[in-house]
Amino acid sequence: MDTLEMKEIVAKMGNKELLIDLQKLTDGERREMKELGILSPENKILGSVYPSVHFERPPIEKHVVHAPQVLNEAYDYQKPSSFSRALRLDFAGYKVLLVSGTASVNEEGKPEHIGDFKAQLWRTYRNITNLLTAEKMSWHDVVRTTNYLRDIERDYAEFNKIRTTFFQWLNLDPLPASTGIQARLCWETLLVEIEVYAVCKSN
Repeated sequence: MDTLEMKEIVAKMGNKELLIDLQKLTDGERREMKELGILSPENKILGSVYPSVHFERPPIEKHVVHAPQVLNEAYDYQKPSSFSRALRLDFAGYKVLLVSGTASVNEEGKPEHIGDFKAQLWRTYRNITNLLTAEKMSWHDVVRTTNYLRDIERDYAEFNKIRTTFFQWLNLDPLPASTGIQARLCWETLLVEIEVYAVCKSN
Protein backbone atom coordinates (compact mmCIF):
# COMPACT_ATOMS: atom_id res chain seq x y z
CA MET A 1 0.00 0.00 0.00
CA ASP A 2 1.53 3.31 -1.05
CA THR A 3 1.77 6.41 1.16
CA LEU A 4 -0.90 8.33 -0.76
CA GLU A 5 -3.40 5.48 -0.34
CA MET A 6 -2.68 5.31 3.41
CA LYS A 7 -3.21 9.09 3.69
CA GLU A 8 -6.59 8.67 1.96
CA ILE A 9 -7.56 5.94 4.45
CA VAL A 10 -6.54 8.03 7.47
CA ALA A 11 -8.57 10.97 6.12
CA LYS A 12 -11.63 8.75 5.64
CA MET A 13 -11.29 7.43 9.19
CA GLY A 14 -11.25 10.96 10.65
CA ASN A 15 -7.50 10.86 11.43
CA LYS A 16 -8.00 7.86 13.71
CA GLU A 17 -5.57 4.99 13.70
CA LEU A 18 -6.56 2.20 11.30
CA LEU A 19 -6.72 -0.92 13.48
CA ILE A 20 -7.01 -3.52 10.75
CA ASP A 21 -4.48 -4.40 8.07
CA LEU A 22 -6.20 -4.12 4.69
CA GLN A 23 -3.50 -6.31 3.14
CA LYS A 24 -4.39 -9.21 5.45
CA LEU A 25 -8.17 -9.31 5.01
CA THR A 26 -9.70 -12.72 4.42
CA ASP A 27 -11.92 -13.16 1.38
CA GLY A 28 -14.92 -13.27 3.71
CA GLU A 29 -13.92 -10.05 5.48
CA ARG A 30 -13.41 -8.29 2.17
CA ARG A 31 -16.80 -9.42 0.85
CA GLU A 32 -18.69 -8.35 3.97
CA MET A 33 -16.90 -4.99 4.21
CA LYS A 34 -17.82 -4.29 0.57
CA GLU A 35 -21.45 -5.18 1.28
CA LEU A 36 -21.42 -2.76 4.23
CA GLY A 37 -20.09 -0.02 1.95
CA ILE A 38 -16.77 0.28 3.79
CA LEU A 39 -14.56 -1.02 0.96
CA SER A 40 -14.64 0.02 -2.69
CA PRO A 41 -14.32 -2.54 -5.51
CA GLU A 42 -10.63 -1.52 -5.53
CA ASN A 43 -10.36 -2.42 -1.81
CA LYS A 44 -10.03 1.16 -0.60
CA ILE A 45 -11.78 2.59 2.47
CA LEU A 46 -14.82 4.65 1.47
CA GLY A 47 -16.32 7.57 3.36
CA SER A 48 -19.18 6.68 5.69
CA VAL A 49 -22.70 6.90 4.26
CA TYR A 50 -24.04 7.46 7.77
CA PRO A 51 -24.02 11.12 8.86
CA SER A 52 -23.55 11.81 12.56
CA VAL A 53 -26.91 13.61 12.62
CA HIS A 54 -30.08 12.45 10.87
CA PHE A 55 -31.86 15.65 9.88
CA GLU A 56 -35.00 13.93 8.61
CA ARG A 57 -35.24 11.76 11.73
CA PRO A 58 -33.26 13.23 14.60
CA PRO A 59 -31.83 10.52 16.86
CA ILE A 60 -32.52 10.27 20.57
CA GLU A 61 -30.13 12.50 22.49
CA LYS A 62 -27.22 10.50 23.86
CA HIS A 63 -24.79 11.76 26.50
CA VAL A 64 -21.62 9.99 27.60
CA VAL A 65 -21.31 9.67 31.38
CA HIS A 66 -17.97 9.86 33.21
CA ALA A 67 -16.77 9.16 36.76
CA PRO A 68 -13.02 9.83 36.50
CA GLN A 69 -12.55 9.93 40.26
CA VAL A 70 -13.07 6.16 40.43
CA LEU A 71 -12.52 4.72 36.95
CA ASN A 72 -11.05 5.92 33.70
CA GLU A 73 -12.45 5.72 30.19
CA ALA A 74 -12.41 2.26 28.65
CA TYR A 75 -10.50 3.30 25.55
CA ASP A 76 -7.69 4.69 27.70
CA TYR A 77 -6.82 1.39 29.35
CA GLN A 78 -7.54 -1.28 26.78
CA LYS A 79 -6.98 -0.35 23.16
CA PRO A 80 -8.95 -0.98 21.12
CA SER A 81 -11.95 -0.82 23.43
CA SER A 82 -14.77 1.04 21.72
CA PHE A 83 -17.46 1.66 24.31
CA SER A 84 -18.59 4.30 26.79
CA ARG A 85 -18.63 3.59 30.52
CA ALA A 86 -22.26 4.72 30.53
CA LEU A 87 -24.69 6.46 28.22
CA ARG A 88 -27.67 8.64 29.14
CA LEU A 89 -30.68 8.72 26.82
CA ASP A 90 -33.24 11.50 27.06
CA PHE A 91 -36.89 10.65 26.39
CA ALA A 92 -39.89 12.97 26.83
CA GLY A 93 -39.72 13.75 30.54
CA TYR A 94 -37.46 10.81 31.42
CA LYS A 95 -33.80 9.89 31.30
CA VAL A 96 -32.44 6.37 30.93
CA LEU A 97 -28.92 5.43 32.02
CA LEU A 98 -27.23 2.43 30.40
CA VAL A 99 -24.15 1.42 32.39
CA SER A 100 -21.76 -0.86 30.51
CA GLY A 101 -20.39 -3.96 32.16
CA THR A 102 -18.39 -2.51 35.06
CA ALA A 103 -15.77 -4.27 37.15
CA SER A 104 -13.14 -3.64 39.81
CA VAL A 105 -11.08 -1.19 37.75
CA ASN A 106 -9.55 1.97 39.21
CA GLU A 107 -9.06 5.50 37.92
CA GLU A 108 -5.78 4.48 36.30
CA GLY A 109 -7.41 1.64 34.41
CA LYS A 110 -5.80 -1.02 36.60
CA PRO A 111 -7.57 -3.94 38.29
CA GLU A 112 -8.21 -3.58 42.01
CA HIS A 113 -8.22 -6.40 44.58
CA ILE A 114 -6.76 -9.18 42.42
CA GLY A 115 -7.88 -12.57 43.75
CA ASP A 116 -10.37 -11.07 46.24
CA PHE A 117 -13.88 -11.63 44.88
CA LYS A 118 -15.66 -9.86 47.73
CA ALA A 119 -13.50 -6.73 47.53
CA GLN A 120 -13.88 -6.71 43.74
CA LEU A 121 -17.67 -6.78 44.11
CA TRP A 122 -17.66 -3.86 46.53
CA ARG A 123 -15.38 -1.86 44.21
CA THR A 124 -17.70 -2.64 41.30
CA TYR A 125 -20.64 -1.29 43.32
CA ARG A 126 -18.60 1.83 44.13
CA ASN A 127 -17.79 2.42 40.46
CA ILE A 128 -21.42 2.01 39.41
CA THR A 129 -22.60 4.24 42.27
CA ASN A 130 -20.33 7.01 41.01
CA LEU A 131 -21.60 6.64 37.44
CA LEU A 132 -25.18 6.92 38.74
CA THR A 133 -24.25 9.93 40.88
CA ALA A 134 -22.72 11.66 37.86
CA GLU A 135 -26.26 11.84 36.44
CA LYS A 136 -27.90 12.71 39.79
CA MET A 137 -29.32 9.19 39.94
CA SER A 138 -29.04 6.45 42.55
CA TRP A 139 -29.59 2.73 42.98
CA HIS A 140 -33.24 3.58 43.66
CA ASP A 141 -33.49 4.40 39.94
CA VAL A 142 -32.00 1.05 38.87
CA VAL A 143 -34.53 -1.23 37.19
CA ARG A 144 -32.28 -4.06 36.01
CA THR A 145 -28.84 -5.55 36.64
CA THR A 146 -26.99 -8.24 34.73
CA ASN A 147 -24.31 -9.88 36.86
CA TYR A 148 -21.41 -11.75 35.25
CA LEU A 149 -19.39 -14.03 37.53
CA ARG A 150 -16.27 -15.82 36.32
CA ASP A 151 -17.07 -18.80 38.57
CA ILE A 152 -20.74 -18.68 39.51
CA GLU A 153 -20.73 -21.99 41.39
CA ARG A 154 -17.85 -20.92 43.61
CA ASP A 155 -18.79 -17.27 44.14
CA TYR A 156 -22.58 -16.92 43.87
CA ALA A 157 -23.28 -17.46 47.57
CA GLU A 158 -20.87 -14.67 48.57
CA PHE A 159 -22.15 -12.51 45.72
CA ASN A 160 -25.72 -12.86 46.94
CA LYS A 161 -24.76 -12.09 50.56
CA ILE A 162 -22.99 -8.89 49.58
CA ARG A 163 -25.66 -7.83 47.08
CA THR A 164 -28.40 -8.41 49.65
CA THR A 165 -26.44 -6.52 52.32
CA PHE A 166 -25.84 -3.60 49.96
CA PHE A 167 -29.43 -3.42 48.73
CA GLN A 168 -30.80 -3.68 52.28
CA TRP A 169 -28.46 -0.88 53.40
CA LEU A 170 -29.82 1.19 50.50
CA ASN A 171 -33.42 0.32 51.50
CA LEU A 172 -34.20 -0.73 47.93
CA ASP A 173 -37.84 -1.65 47.48
CA PRO A 174 -38.73 -3.01 45.01
CA LEU A 175 -35.50 -4.73 44.11
CA PRO A 176 -34.16 -4.43 40.56
CA ALA A 177 -34.83 -7.21 38.07
CA SER A 178 -31.68 -9.29 37.72
CA THR A 179 -29.88 -12.01 35.81
CA GLY A 180 -26.79 -13.94 36.91
CA ILE A 181 -24.48 -15.39 34.26
CA GLN A 182 -21.21 -17.30 34.36
CA ALA A 183 -18.84 -15.75 31.85
CA ARG A 184 -15.20 -15.33 30.95
CA LEU A 185 -14.49 -11.63 31.50
CA CYS A 186 -12.14 -9.46 29.47
CA TRP A 187 -9.24 -9.85 31.92
CA GLU A 188 -8.22 -13.00 33.77
CA THR A 189 -7.94 -10.94 36.97
CA LEU A 190 -11.60 -9.85 36.95
CA LEU A 191 -13.99 -12.08 38.88
CA VAL A 192 -17.24 -10.08 38.59
CA GLU A 193 -18.76 -7.53 36.24
CA ILE A 194 -22.16 -5.81 36.47
CA GLU A 195 -24.29 -4.07 33.87
CA VAL A 196 -27.04 -1.68 35.00
CA TYR A 197 -30.12 0.02 33.56
CA ALA A 198 -31.61 2.97 35.43
CA VAL A 199 -34.60 5.22 34.69
CA CYS A 200 -35.82 8.41 36.33
CA LYS A 201 -37.85 11.52 35.59
CA SER A 202 -35.93 14.44 34.16
CA ASN A 203 -35.61 17.51 36.36
